[in-house]
Amino acid sequence: MGSWETFVNVIPLNLFQRLKNFRFRSGCRQERTLVRKTFHIHIWRSHRVGSSTIIGDIDGMREAGLASLAFFYFDFREDQKKDLRGLLSSLLVQLCHQSDSYSDILSKLYSEHAKGLRHPSDEVLAECLKDLLKLPGHAPVYLIVDALDECSNTSSIPSPRDEVLNLIEELIKSEIPHLRVCVTSRPETDIKDVLDPLVLHTVSLHDESGQNRDIEEYIKSVINTDKKNKMWKAADKQLVIYVLTRKADGM
Repeated sequence: MGSWETFVNVIPLNLFQRLKNFRFRSGCRQERTLVRKTFHIHIWRSHRVGSSTIIGDIDGMREAGLASLAFFYFDFREDQKKDLRGLLSSLLVQLCHQSDSYSDILSKLYSEHAKGLRHPSDEVLAECLKDLLKLPGHAPVYLIVDALDECSNTSSIPSPRDEVLNLIEELIKSEIPHLRVCVTSRPETDIKDVLDPLVLHTVSLHDESGQNRDIEEYIKSVINTDKKNKMWKAADKQLVIYVLTRKADGM
């Protein structure tokens, strides 16, 4: 294997292209802490608009050298996006491109594993991430984990989702001063049981009236513009819109 990027073995090509286009600053840059209070936020989501907005806002800080940013979208349809290894590898590769000292830690791990001839375990990758996050003198690091509910929740013990939840719990409980964690998910019981006692801020998009209005407007648009529905009676259209909006439950 030719590089540590291949060595951690996870992130898709389109993400690598985005990383190459980022204007990362050297780890030697001057960095300042924005706030001293650790920031943990969980958003019960209905779609990815919330996380995309957060990423966009923080990316402006990253470009100014005021923060580091790494994000990961879980997706049950893609093997590399539904377990702990996918999460760890993606976060490590993204962060090491934003700081020389972060890159040094991953390069050391690469060398310790015969320059990619041996793959590190998930446990080793997790410890590498923790070591990286604990480096002093860095600007805030924002980790955005989106669609956690799409992480595999199999019958295995522990399940892939259990492993991810354990990592998030460990990171938050470690109280790393400059670490900020944001997780978005549907409010599934196992996720709520772990995250609810840990978070400082929770935002439920299901409780936002604007969310239901947006869903209703979208359904109306589809019903009223689809050629197949032109022959429907107005009362039938209204009934479909009402039922689908109710059934959507904010999703």
